[in-house]
Amino acid sequence: MPRVHESIHEQATLTSKGQITLPKAIRQALGVTMGGKVSFELRGGEVIVTRADAEHEDPAIGSFLGLLEQDIRQGKHVGNLPDDLAQAMLANLGHPVDIDENIEGEVAL
Repeated sequence: MPRVHESIHEQATLTSKGQITLPKAIRQALGVTMGGKVSFELRGGEVIVTRADAEHEDPAIGSFLGLLEQDIRQGKHVGNLPDDLAQAMLANLGHPVDIDENIEGEVAL
């Protein structure tokens, strides 16, 4: 969980396309990195920025999965993964995943 700061004051410049870069201190406080998502909420003239996936992501698991993806992309042997599983993972790299999507078929837990 990112550290909670009492107060951080940063500024960002709005581009002609309506884009900003979140200042480093804000990214660090929220615990977001490249590809991470943030949510914006307007409350009485103030914008509240939060990490969109905070309730779904464990930073340790995210880091591990990032390393695993890097090894798979580089064609490195990853532990004792069966070849068919490694090939299925490679085939699905870059495909968007909707964690709220209904699962078809039976699932054994």
